[in-house]
Formats: sequence, structure tokens, C-alpha cells
Amino acid sequence: MAIKSTKILDQNKRRIDLRGPLGNAHYLLGLAQDLCKQLGRDPRPLLKEMRSSDYDNLIKVFDREFGDIYDLYR
Repeated sequence: MAIKSTKILDQNKRRIDLRGPLGNAHYLLGLAQDLCKQLGRDPRPLLKEMRSSDYDNLIKVFDREFGDIYDLYR
């Protein structure tokens, strides 16, 4: 999992603090859906995979798919 320390965040990426309100599961699911639509992808398979297990799985899948755009940190 690529959750980072605040000391090593990429200055060129958007950031999500998983400790704050933007780090909750509902926000991340909504953001993933919006990003899929912007990229012309069907969000349903990704959202299903994100919901298939626990919170750690959700952030792992989000990072895999959108880690080039967002840094997740705690």
C-alpha cells in the first residue's frame, strides 16, 4: 500500500489526508466514481472492487487506480 508520510509527498500530486473528512470511505468512493467518469470509464466494476472488503482494501484499490493523481497519507 502506498500510504505515505507527510515528509515524502509528491508536490505535483493532489493529496488526501486519510485522517480527515476527505479520507472517509464515502468520499473516496464518490471521488473514484467522478474520476472514472472524467476518464471515460465505467465506474461500476471499480466501485464494486472497492466495496468488496474493508477500508484498507478500499484505499489500496483507490491508490492502485489513481495513485498517479493522488497521494494518500496519514
